[in-house]
Amino acid sequence: MGYAKQNDMQGEGDRESAKRYNESTKEFVESGKVKDAAERAGEQSSDEATTAERKGKARAKEFDPQVKRDFSEGEDS
Repeated sequence: MGYAKQNDMQGEGDRESAKRYNESTKEFVESGKVKDAAERAGEQSSDEATTAERKGKARAKEFDPQVKRDFSEGEDS
């Protein structure tokens, strides 16, 4: 299935993207890989999870103004 052409943009709530996401999610669940993925995620230590979260947030294009942040800590690279 191809992506929508520029002039076929549907905006927020794009049905084609939602359909692709739902189909991919259904395929993943039916593949039987969910339990393995959950177990691998559970193997992550608290420190690893915190580091991964900080790195992900550092890449965000903008911050949610509703979220209170403590900027006293140094940034991870």
